[in-house]
Amino acid sequence: MYGFAGFRVNWRRGALRAAIWAALLPCAAMTATAAAEQGQKVKVGTSSVLTDGVLYIARQKGFFSEQHLDVEIIAFNSSPMLIPPLGIGQIDVAAGAATASLYNAVARGINLRIVADKGSTPPHYDYVPLVVRKSLLDSGRVKGYGDLAGLMVAEAGAGSSSGSTLNEALKKGGLAYNDVRHTYIPYTSQFAAFTNGAIDAAISSEPTVTQIIESGMGVRMPREEFYPDQQIAVLLYSEAFVAKRLDAARGFMVAYVKAARVYNDALKDGRFAGPAADEVIDILAANTVVRDRSLYPKMVPAGIDPDGRVNQASLRKDYDFFKSQRLIPQDVDLRQMVDNQFVDFAVKTLGPYRRN
Repeated sequence: MYGFAGFRVNWRRGALRAAIWAALLPCAAMTATAAAEQGQKVKVGTSSVLTDGVLYIARQKGFFSEQHLDVEIIAFNSSPMLIPPLGIGQIDVAAGAATASLYNAVARGINLRIVADKGSTPPHYDYVPLVVRKSLLDSGRVKGYGDLAGLMVAEAGAGSSSGSTLNEALKKGGLAYNDVRHTYIPYTSQFAAFTNGAIDAAISSEPTVTQIIESGMGVRMPREEFYPDQQIAVLLYSEAFVAKRLDAARGFMVAYVKAARVYNDALKDGRFAGPAADEVIDILAANTVVRDRSLYPKMVPAGIDPDGRVNQASLRKDYDFFKSQRLIPQDVDLRQMVDNQFVDFAVKTLGPYRRN
């Protein structure tokens, strides 16, 4: 009797456990499904500038979700601030500039890779031009690049790509980099510097360029004459992201390139005038530092390659300029820094770009 009773109690306990598991399993399944739908977490550092727009397009249109990625976009105050957290894996992706500080970080042992275009200057899309005070051209003081000698010219900062841009313009006029006077003024403050007469020219950026030109104070100098197709901004991956989460790194690039193609669908004749312009402007105005929607039709947009490819020849030219100015004390192997496998994978996945 005792054995039978014990069996009966154990059976009841077993049945109870089975009932509990039967109740819990659907909850566990729902949790797993929710996690799968949410996707892998990817942290992206940006400074919310216009050339970060492709990231916001990819998020807004659900391209990251299609790749089962949960992308968190984290705002930083400036591009150089992105590098340390990228190097130690606190963020996976960074939207940065190809500056001397980037190469110096790599020389110090911070592992990262340049993986895609984030801002460049193909024909008609010079969003970081040389702007010269209009009164200097009207008076005849400046007729060409050689006449810039002795003038005060602003750049965004020491070691930025704008130094190389200016150097190429001066070379066109037979001048050396130090044949002009240099000052370093952030793009956002250059309009005021033109207004108060502190500078004669600047390598500026949108939307400041539009403000300077609309005010009648400045004139664009055609970049096609001295430095077309400059690679100014790039997308960066951390080494840990590539080494430990290759599928996520590939999926991120598929989403990024898909969004870059939507961005290109918004462009026409050097303006936001393509069929996708209204949609893209809405996304950029809601997410970047340029909130005034009325500025967009007036500005020259950044070029961003629809296949995400970077201009390695331009990176080399700017790197050589930084070296010549002793801004990079140690050599860096650019061939090791640029990793095309992810854009190759994205283009293979998406097929060739067909403009809408």
